Amino acid sequence: MQRAPIKYCRQCGTAVVYRVPDDGDTKERAVCPSCQTIHYENPLNVVGTMPYWGDRVLLCKRNIEPRRGLWTLPAGFMELNETTAQGAARETVEEAGAQFEMQDLFTLVNVSRVGQVHLFYRARLTSDQFDPGHETIEARLFLESEIPWDEIAFRTTRETLQHYFADRSAGHFSMHHIDV
Repeated sequence: MQRAPIKYCRQCGTAVVYRVPDDGDTKERAVCPSCQTIHYENPLNVVGTMPYWGDRVLLCKRNIEPRRGLWTLPAGFMELNETTAQGAARETVEEAGAQFEMQDLFTLVNVSRVGQVHLFYRARLTSDQFDPGHETIEARLFLESEIPWDEIAFRTTRETLQHYFADRSAGHFSMHHIDV
């Protein structure tokens, strides 16, 4: 799902044209023929957590599209004026109502076909009680053997879960860079 192209200049409202700017750039950009503003389109950051409670992990059943009714890790789009860790924490509270201790960045997943970068932090849950927000039908803990693999909403969630369980089995956690 690619984002819609920019049609109008954010500075003056004139219809933009797509061309390589005259400033030495090498990529086609949305350029305003009136005020010469170059509009850059950059990837969106999706931030979230890989929450765990002992040998269980927390998943959220989505109450919104895309993939309503499927399971995912608590995550969403990073907002302006927050760090990736702050955004991941906010999303975890909003979607799961979880209490946790934020840990290290665990996976960085490039999803270039849709212009996104997903960043997941490990998060040690400090309570097994959850109060999910309106975007979540249910927040629930799963043993590895209970994960509904056929009902996982996103490949980034699947990859993060697989790396988590592999690292846990190995007895140490590493940072993972993944391209999907």
